[in-house]
Amino acid sequence: MSGDVTPPSTEIWAGTTPPTGAVPVVAQDGLRPMDGFIPPLEAWQQEPNLRWSMQHMADFLPVHPISSRGRSLALPSVPADLAHIDVPHPWEPRSAPFEDVMASTYTDGWIVSRDGAVMGEQYFGSMSPGTQHLLMSVSKSLTTAVAGALTGSGALDPGGLVTAYVPALVGSGYDGARVRDLLDMRTGVHFSEAYLDENAEVRLLEEAIGWAPRRHPDTPATLRDFLASLRADGPHGGRFDYKSCETDALAFVLEGATGIHAADLMSERLWEPMGAEFGANVGVDAVGSGMFDGGVSASLRDLVRFGTLFLRDGAALDGRQVLSSSWIADTLAGAPDSRVAFANASEPTLMPGGMYRNGFWFPYPGSDVFLALGIHGQMVYINRPANVVAAKLSSWPTPQDAERLLWTIRAFDAVARTIA
Repeated sequence: MSGDVTPPSTEIWAGTTPPTGAVPVVAQDGLRPMDGFIPPLEAWQQEPNLRWSMQHMADFLPVHPISSRGRSLALPSVPADLAHIDVPHPWEPRSAPFEDVMASTYTDGWIVSRDGAVMGEQYFGSMSPGTQHLLMSVSKSLTTAVAGALTGSGALDPGGLVTAYVPALVGSGYDGARVRDLLDMRTGVHFSEAYLDENAEVRLLEEAIGWAPRRHPDTPATLRDFLASLRADGPHGGRFDYKSCETDALAFVLEGATGIHAADLMSERLWEPMGAEFGANVGVDAVGSGMFDGGVSASLRDLVRFGTLFLRDGAALDGRQVLSSSWIADTLAGAPDSRVAFANASEPTLMPGGMYRNGFWFPYPGSDVFLALGIHGQMVYINRPANVVAAKLSSWPTPQDAERLLWTIRAFDAVARTIA
């Protein structure tokens, strides 16, 4: 079931070699970072560089294109006054207008749509509708959707063993894990997601792909070798345990099932069929393997096209079936024990009664409201009862912020109630 992966398309670089420090480059929008140089690797994810970096990944790190060739489906415009909708604070006895919540949460751009029609959008600073903004872990939801498309066509079996698709992981912590465990973050692989700990596996992964300086000489030099070095410390199929490595392993599974680079699969199975308006890209390591746990950059408007698939049982705006209706139904229903597994998570989820399924967060029990989430404030919000899809791309100074996260969810909930 494994296969040779076709060589990646030409990667995009700012220069001929990966930067190891400050490199003088003019950004694609004609602007430079504040000091006229690309931030060094150790500082691009920190203030005051973060807002610029999130919108210019292809200017200082290698990426693999995700094509938007083919038809682009227009998003109708039905403007609505959203600015003054009242949004309650998640735990304090106060509220604020929608526009203030967006302005106070380091927003780079937001958009709200109903059944594919844009009701409001706004961009801050130099961001524009065509800007390819780093999605962080929203990338995971795009990748699981590609898995859904392959499952619908019979090319992928979620019940299959990970190592059957990726023999390079035989002997690793992924022995015995199934593809379903990757989709739902339920392997027993040991992996720390402590973003502020430079020794955590999530930061070692960045060293392996070249997103951070090599502080640990023993860290493998490629993403695949890094995954092969991981070990299990618990059973597969047990509790939910959020681990970015799972989606990177899933991308290798997709490649093993098809023999096609996962970025090209995303073009063929998702980006082009859904009618994307703009191209996207994904960061790659030294041998061209994509970092699909958090390395995709895309436009805000194309996130609406993506989210709308989940309102229309997998169909694009023109009716073309991109994901099977059974995949959408499975995502909404979860497994019989999904909510129990979520409740037993090793880290707080801030979503009591919720679940995680097929790369999406379900924050409320018994509700078809679900989210794609990424650190530093990235979100796709899908509310099926209200027929609303919204998205927000941000540059929070810290990776996680409970107040900004929950207030953003509250803001989109309030908008959905109003326009529904």
